Amino acid sequence: MTEHFAHVVRGSGPGLLLAHGAGGSVQANFGPILDDLASTHTVVGRDYPVGGPPSLDSLADTLVSTAEDAGVERFTILGYSLGTAVAVRAATRHPERVTGLVLTAGFARPSNQMRLAVEVWRELLDLGNPELLAKYMTFAAVGGQFLNALSPRALGDALAGLVVPDGTAEQVDLVASADTSAELGRITVPTRVIGTRQDVLVPIDVQRELAEGIPGAEYMEIASGHSMQAEARDEWLARIREFRY
Repeated sequence: MTEHFAHVVRGSGPGLLLAHGAGGSVQANFGPILDDLASTHTVVGRDYPVGGPPSLDSLADTLVSTAEDAGVERFTILGYSLGTAVAVRAATRHPERVTGLVLTAGFARPSNQMRLAVEVWRELLDLGNPELLAKYMTFAAVGGQFLNALSPRALGDALAGLVVPDGTAEQVDLVASADTSAELGRITVPTRVIGTRQDVLVPIDVQRELAEGIPGAEYMEIASGHSMQAEARDEWLARIREFRY
């Protein structure tokens, strides 16, 4: 199933630019908290463009241009998963625009464990078996505590609800090759890293490594898998709102 690509400008106040994850979208990754964020900030986001292999440079530049086109000259970036690497790249390429970073379920570079998980994801996309892909992504993206508490019907609904936007395969390839580790030391803006402790797709040690590489970064964890939007929505929002940006 494909998904329409969105361009979002909502709310008023300080700028907040959204950078979503691979195979995600603004609505899928940030939809549960968009109204809350827009109550205090001018929230800008767009789904990643398709039409060729993306790069961190191109995605970072596209998002920054989207904010500029919306009249938002300076902004904090809220990045999720692949979006954390995009956010770091944007901060180093456009330091005059970026005032802060909030990075959730993120990484600077994939570990061997993470790379294997991503390679299986990519091969399942090529295989064209949506049921098998849904089972794998649910296993990898949902924390064990939340997953095991689902009723059979709720689990079936979750599997049936998988959406694969156009461009997902190319974005997954970018996850496997992305590396911002050499840039982390150049981040000078206030940064908060929110780790997802039960994450299978992006293991928590990878997330801690991201935080440790950024000078002065605040680090905290929530008890969630990769899909904290559903598993720990209120706690995630609270950690974002606590950040002084």
